[in-house]
This record gives sequence, C-alpha cells and structure tokens, in this order.
Amino acid sequence: MPEAAWERYLTDYNEGLGLVYERLILNDYLEGLQRRYALESVVEAPIFGMAGVSGINSVHLARLGCQVTLVDDNQRRLTAVQRIWGELGLPARFQLSPAMRSLPFPSASFDLAWQWAGLWYLFSPEALLKELCRVSRRLVFVAMPNPRQPGYLLRKYLVEPEFFRHVNEAWTAIGRIRATIVAQGYRIVEQGVMDVPPWPDTVMPAAQLLGKLGIRSRRLQSRFQGEGWRWSTMDYYLGREPGMRERVLRYAWLERSRLPRWLKGLWAHHRYVLAERVESDRA
Repeated sequence: MPEAAWERYLTDYNEGLGLVYERLILNDYLEGLQRRYALESVVEAPIFGMAGVSGINSVHLARLGCQVTLVDDNQRRLTAVQRIWGELGLPARFQLSPAMRSLPFPSASFDLAWQWAGLWYLFSPEALLKELCRVSRRLVFVAMPNPRQPGYLLRKYLVEPEFFRHVNEAWTAIGRIRATIVAQGYRIVEQGVMDVPPWPDTVMPAAQLLGKLGIRSRRLQSRFQGEGWRWSTMDYYLGREPGMRERVLRYAWLERSRLPRWLKGLWAHHRYVLAERVESDRA
C-alpha cells in the first residue's frame, strides 16, 4: 500500500464496508482461537498488512484479556498505533524491529504469534516466518491475500497494477507459507479461507473503484460516499456505532454457507494456515 494511504487512516477512521467486514470476521476467528486454546499472550508482527487503520487487528484479543505485543518496522506508524490504542483504553506492548528479520524476544515467549496479509511487504518474509515460529510456544497463524479471487486479478491487471511493483507476490502462495512453518517443527491444524463477502476484493473504496473503472455516474458514486456511507471499526470499538457488527455481518451469508472450501476459495479474499508446535518441541 502506498505510504500516503496508510498514513491517512491513522487519523481518518472511515475505512469502508469491506474492511470493517474483514476485521469482524477476523475477530470471530481470533475469539475462537482464544477460547479453544486459552490464549494468554500474543504477538502480532508486523502490524501492517490489512488496509485501513493500522495496528488494530489484535484489539479484540486484548479485550478478551490477552497480553498483546505489537511489532512493526516503521517508528512513525508504531507511535501512531500506540496513540490509537490509548484512545481505546487498552494496554499493549509496542516494539520496533526495523528489518523484521528477527524479533527481540526469547524463544517460546507467546501462546500465539500471528500475521495478517503483511508478508509480501517485507524484504525477508521467510526470516520473519521463522521468527514467528521461534517466539511462539504453541500456535502460529498466518493469512495472505488470495491471488485467485476476481478482485485480486482486477486490481492487478486493470485497477492498480502499479501496486504490484512494490510487493512480493510469491508469498501469496499458501503452500510456501505452510512448508516454511512445518519445517520449523509445527504441524498444520487448519488450512482454509476467510473473508468471503459477496463483493470482490480490490482493496479500495467503492467510489474510488468506480472512478478507476471509468464509471462517472454521480448517482452511483453518491451511493458509496458522504455522511450516510461511513464504515469505521474504530467507531464500533469506541461505542459510537454499537449496531455496526449487526449491520455488517448481515453480508456474511456466503461466509457462513455450507459451500465446499474449494468453491469458496474461488471468491475468498484471504487464505490462511494455523499451525501448532509439535509436542516434542514444546516439552
């Protein structure tokens, strides 16, 4: 994501419907992990990956009582994220790791080490993956954009081809991520798809997408902007929009359907793996 984009959302919390949906679906998954494994400590590294407001992916885990550590390679972004967590009144530890090749923690420091959609921005994704495995005592969870879904292809070849000059698409290959994690002494617990709303994922607001596609209809553009079209995870977290979750998750009918995973995988915005350290290594 261009630098100006992530900087904007450190103060402008109007992310768009797609991003709020993505966060709420992710929250439900993380809550399931916390309850299933009784997680007490988590590290997210790096915190930059998902579009919109940086650094708030682990908020729900903190609200569930987990001790949260957030790592990033950009001090300006990390400082802003610390302010955002202050607005939310939540504790967290913030750690700078400029190269993201090593994490400044002892081995087996956290119950969960995880990352969402950020590997392809890194100079050495494999080194970071190995570090996530090293600092976790139990679980590693990693998700990346799904290169098969139509919105990804639309973005790559028509809407925003310049973006792909700044990322390493090789790390959208979930098999490569899975193999790297397994080689560190983990077994795969789950592999699946997540974030399956009824719209394609082009990682930009609908009004902006229409403009990129050359659609200049004022009537259509007005449906996706203005005061009546505000979607903000922060508003929900701060109690300003208590009905936000219900409004957003009415679009989760495809996510919750019984369609086979391979079929959902043609449309899902993200693919993920969850791995657990093998018992011999945990002893």
